[in-house]
Amino acid sequence: MSAGITVALDAMSGDHGLDAVVPAALASLQRHADLNLLLVGDRPALERSLAEHRSQESERLRIQHASEVVGMWESPSKALRTKKDSSMRVALDRVHAGEADACVSAGNTGALMATSRFVLKTLPGIDRPAIISPIPSRNGHTLMLDLGANAECTPEQLFQFAVMGSVLATAVHGIASPRVGLLNIGSEEIKGNQQIQTAGRLLSASNLNYIGYVEGNDIYVGDVDVVVCDGFIGNVALKTSEGLGKLIGEYLREEFSRNLLTRAAALCAMPVLKAFRRRVDPRNYNGASFVGLQGIVIKSHGNADAIAFTSAIETAVVEVRQAVPRRISNLLASALGESAEAIA
Repeated sequence: MSAGITVALDAMSGDHGLDAVVPAALASLQRHADLNLLLVGDRPALERSLAEHRSQESERLRIQHASEVVGMWESPSKALRTKKDSSMRVALDRVHAGEADACVSAGNTGALMATSRFVLKTLPGIDRPAIISPIPSRNGHTLMLDLGANAECTPEQLFQFAVMGSVLATAVHGIASPRVGLLNIGSEEIKGNQQIQTAGRLLSASNLNYIGYVEGNDIYVGDVDVVVCDGFIGNVALKTSEGLGKLIGEYLREEFSRNLLTRAAALCAMPVLKAFRRRVDPRNYNGASFVGLQGIVIKSHGNADAIAFTSAIETAVVEVRQAVPRRISNLLASALGESAEAIA
C-alpha cells in the first residue's frame, strides 16, 4: 500500500456486513487522500461487492482474505480459540504485524475485546482496556467510559480510565484541559462506596482536571467533558439513553400524526424536526474506542449503516493521526507520579 494511514476493516461482521462496509470504505477514501484501507473478509464476496459499486482493488484499497466470521452471539472464548482465520482476528493480526495502523469492526463486542486484548495486549500501566464513546449533551457531547468492558473495577482502574478519557478528549475532540468527573449517586464528598471515594482521592491528587463527583443528569446537561464509571453502570446508562431517544421519537411521531391539525403542525415544524434529528442522530456518534491497548481498535455499532460505519472509520483516522496510545502512556506516567501516595 502507499504511504499514509492504513486501516483494516472487518468487512464481514455486523448486521449489514459488506452492504455497510464497502460504501463506507469508498466514501472514506474520497475524504482522505492519504488513507489506505484493507478490506478483510471473503475475497469473492468482497470482489463482487466492489464490482457492484463500480470499484475494484487498487493501491489504496486492498483485500485480505479471511475464511471465517465471528457470529454476533458467539462466546468470546470460543471465538478466540476457534476462529483464528475470522475477518475480525485477521484484521487485528494486521495491526499487530504493523501492516495496519488501526482496526474497525462492527462485530461481536465481547469477542472483539477479548481478541484485541489477546493480540495487541494492553499498554504498560493499564490493567484493562475500556470502551469510550461520545454521548450527545447540551454542550455538544460528553465522553463516557467504561461502557461495558469491565463490570467491576478497582479505584486504580477507574483512575486509569480517567487518564485515557482525558487523552482522547484532547487528541480527538480538541479539548485542551478536559474536565473529568467521577459518576456517583451524589456530588457531595460523603457520597458513594469505598471504591468511588478512593478513586476520587486518586484523581484529586493527580494532574488531571478533575472536577469531582458528577451525577447521571450531568452526562447530558453538566459542565463535564469526561465521565468515568465502571462498565456495568456505563452500559446501563448508555442503553437507557438509547431507549429514551427512541421513546421521544415515537412520542413525537404519535403526537404529530394524531389528527389533521397536528399533521399540519408537523409540516410547519419539519425544518426544526430535521435539525433536531441531525443533532441526535446516533450515526454521527458511531465508533466507540477500545482505549488502553497497544494499538487502535474502533467498535462500530452492530447495526451501523454505511453512514455510521464511515463515522467509525473517521474516528480511527483521527486516533492514528493523534497517536492516541502513545499519548495515553505519556500522560499515565505523569499522572501516576502525582497520585502514587493518594491510596495510602
